[in-house]
Amino acid sequence: MPAVIAGPIVRRVTQSACHIWLVTSEATAPTFTLTQHELQLTAEVTSTCVQVGEHAFIHLLSATVDESFTANIPIYYQLNFAATEYQEKWQQEQADLLYANQTSLSFCWTNKPETILHGSCRKPHFDSDDALAQVDNLLDSAIASNSPRPDVLMMTGDQVYTDDVAGPTLQAIHQTIALLGLFEEPLDGAVLDNSAELPTHPHGFYEREQLLPQTETNTALSSLFFGAKRKPIFTSVNAQNHLISCAEVMAMYFLVWSPALWRNVTFHVNDIAAQHKDTFEKEQSAIEGFVSKLPKVRRALAHIPVYMIFDDHDVTDDWNLTRGWEQEVYGNPFSKRMIGNALTGYLLCQGWGNAPQKCAPLIAKAGETFTESGMVKQDELIDQLLDFEHWNYRLDTTPPIEVLDTRTRRWRSESSMKKPSGLMDWEALCDFQHNIIGKDAVIVVSAAPIYGVKFIEAIQKIFTFFGKALTVDAENWMAHKGTANVMLNIFRHYKTPPEFIILSGDVHYSFVYDVRLRFRRNSPHITQFTCSGLKNAFPDGLIRWLDRLNRVFYGPKSVLNVFTRRRNMSVTAREPSSGYGELYNGCAIGILQISQNSTVVGCKALLSNGKEVEFPPLKDD
Repeated sequence: MPAVIAGPIVRRVTQSACHIWLVTSEATAPTFTLTQHELQLTAEVTSTCVQVGEHAFIHLLSATVDESFTANIPIYYQLNFAATEYQEKWQQEQADLLYANQTSLSFCWTNKPETILHGSCRKPHFDSDDALAQVDNLLDSAIASNSPRPDVLMMTGDQVYTDDVAGPTLQAIHQTIALLGLFEEPLDGAVLDNSAELPTHPHGFYEREQLLPQTETNTALSSLFFGAKRKPIFTSVNAQNHLISCAEVMAMYFLVWSPALWRNVTFHVNDIAAQHKDTFEKEQSAIEGFVSKLPKVRRALAHIPVYMIFDDHDVTDDWNLTRGWEQEVYGNPFSKRMIGNALTGYLLCQGWGNAPQKCAPLIAKAGETFTESGMVKQDELIDQLLDFEHWNYRLDTTPPIEVLDTRTRRWRSESSMKKPSGLMDWEALCDFQHNIIGKDAVIVVSAAPIYGVKFIEAIQKIFTFFGKALTVDAENWMAHKGTANVMLNIFRHYKTPPEFIILSGDVHYSFVYDVRLRFRRNSPHITQFTCSGLKNAFPDGLIRWLDRLNRVFYGPKSVLNVFTRRRNMSVTAREPSSGYGELYNGCAIGILQISQNSTVVGCKALLSNGKEVEFPPLKDD
């Protein structure tokens, strides 16, 4: 049993405070010391713990220093456990997290970030290397040469895939649950009485769509389409191993952030039904490749401030996509429990570290739910999570970074239950505008691109017209008239920041758009940098055709632009330095480079193989 199961991960860092997330196998939290300029800093240190299993304790360590951190100078931190044997075990584990000539873990703080890394969509069993491991290479090089490190790592959605899980990963999850004694739960409205039955259920592997909740079909056509009188509630096309229990979600997080528990995992292909063995063996090869990069990923996350925001796969595919979807899912106790379990995992493993003060009431409730002997009043926690409206957060840097919640505060369609909801409702958009109005510059993190590929959006609009928004994942800012108009009006407002950068992901390909307002002399400079995915990509042949057709139908001189909602804006794509057309398809992490003394925005994609693809700005910019 490792001393530290996952982490430490550096989370929110401000001028005078920092937060470290980790999971231990013993209840006692470590003490926490900080050193800068070779002097130990005087700090008030607190720790909060939530026990999620017999041997699984999630901690957030917080330190507030008496004097401000010095910008761009390493801050070293040391975790110390009271028990000598436990401390010795941690010291051995920590050795793998140190860079050359280091004796302590470290991070840097700056109020003026100039290099921001961002990425999304990290699916473990996708057949490619993990681009997140490249962060380790960047840090290793910077520390060895004593040169500036990347300032911030923004993870912009789909950090985990709870709805698309490989068979080998599911085996690892179940072995982790047993090893750590993660708490099981009763399942109301399911074909199983308790989540402990999942590993041995006949449909537990590759056939979980038969375990997932279903609802009565409401039309004869629906009955004909689904071949039965019942249809699935969840819309994911890869739901064969969809995670169900809170224990499964927790185990998934521990396994994607750290290699520590994989050393105890053994794959058993003979336990898999014959018709699924080929799939299992193919996925096993991809998972073994994923695990091989985890030491680099874990080391990187221990040395750079990390911020996260959810997208759909962190919970389930098409999460809150339409009003009809919401009514189906939240009206069923089993599906509501599954959504709540995924949100619980997000709270404890992602959201908590983004904004600890905002999440404090939820953490207090989680502390009441997770007890030494198991979970109690779980539905009360889930109700509080579903009612929570403050997942968005802000970094008070220069420029400020606004991270949007595009999932839980939806602008629901009043005309049809099947039409896509707006990614943010009117009130949320007003709050967003209030936060940025009058600023000189701003960086906005939106899981989905605000300026999408028009040809793809046109296809989604056609499917939506025929009531099939779920079929094509019609999830874009322009899909809902109200949200689209308000967001575009924000850009057109005369007090909108003159320098505006958007970071996004979600779509599994990368591109950069420079946007200017037509018919206006002093247009804001809007740059959108979409980089996706860290370990996922679009089908290569299909993206080439979509790229080509988008340039044919919606090029800068196309008359079809007159019919788009952004017709009063000029959207120009930067061509990547390699690849095909305007859309780059490949696993990568984005590198945003800005300067306090220049309006030029540099955008590069660092590929999983270490090569760089640059998106150079046009000469007249």
